[in-house]
Amino acid sequence: MPKKVVRLNSEGRIREKEKALIIHELRREYDLKDLLQSADMPRSTFYYYLKQEKTTDKYAQIKTQIRKIYERHKGRFGYRRIVYALRNLGFHINRRTVLRSMKVLGLKSVIRAKKYRSYRGQFGKAPDNILQHNFKAKCPSEKWATDVTEFKVGSQKVYLSPVIDLFNGEIISYELAGSPNFKQVTDMLKKAFKRVPGKRTNLIIHSDQGWQYQMKAYQDLLRKKAVVQSMSRKGNCLDNAVIENFFGTIKSELFYLKKYQSIEELKKDIKSYITYYNHDRIRINLEGTSPVKYRTHRFKN
Repeated sequence: MPKKVVRLNSEGRIREKEKALIIHELRREYDLKDLLQSADMPRSTFYYYLKQEKTTDKYAQIKTQIRKIYERHKGRFGYRRIVYALRNLGFHINRRTVLRSMKVLGLKSVIRAKKYRSYRGQFGKAPDNILQHNFKAKCPSEKWATDVTEFKVGSQKVYLSPVIDLFNGEIISYELAGSPNFKQVTDMLKKAFKRVPGKRTNLIIHSDQGWQYQMKAYQDLLRKKAVVQSMSRKGNCLDNAVIENFFGTIKSELFYLKKYQSIEELKKDIKSYITYYNHDRIRINLEGTSPVKYRTHRFKN
């Protein structure tokens, strides 16, 4: 028996009418007799409220649109975003009505896992925030940003650690790993350094205060390459907004659109998506070109 009906009966706070409407929604999947028994509702009461709803429900059209929007976005929209979606369709309705209608329909936004946080306390004096939200760069390899994000498939996880060039938003290096380990970050950094042969003095790399970036071995790698380290303030994701935006993009355009069966399948798709992101995905702020096409057009070397 669905937990929804059992919970309604035990809480005793929901009105009989709303209970009848929820039963009506669930009868597509479950036997009506079992639903009524679980909700402790007489059949006559159920049909009374159902008939009343059909004749007096002034929000019937709104509820139909709410369900369509919810299903189109695969349960990702909560009531606040559904309000905006309805307004875009010409339905001017308040938030409380939408929230109440969603409860009657038994619709609830999908809850996502908490974001992976790499901060584990301060190991020493954190470098200053040199970027100060100035994410614009005049040429490639002038300013980089890096971070780690988590993907979860069942009980397994995979961590993506990329370096993004703030000149054109290109992912110039990345590593995938089953755990957020230090080798992942150093391997990524060494691959990125192949883009800047020799020593450089004008390259800044920005990150949050993740434990990886506070390690002495990481900072030694930067010093050997004469790279200046910059760090966000603790707990302020806006200080590293460009790479946070990339994480949001890859999850909304790839990860959230498909139900993955294995980590290997996801890793393969992440690699494919990053290639697409760099070479084919058009960006309006790059004169309608992809990151790689923009770079090669502006700088032939």
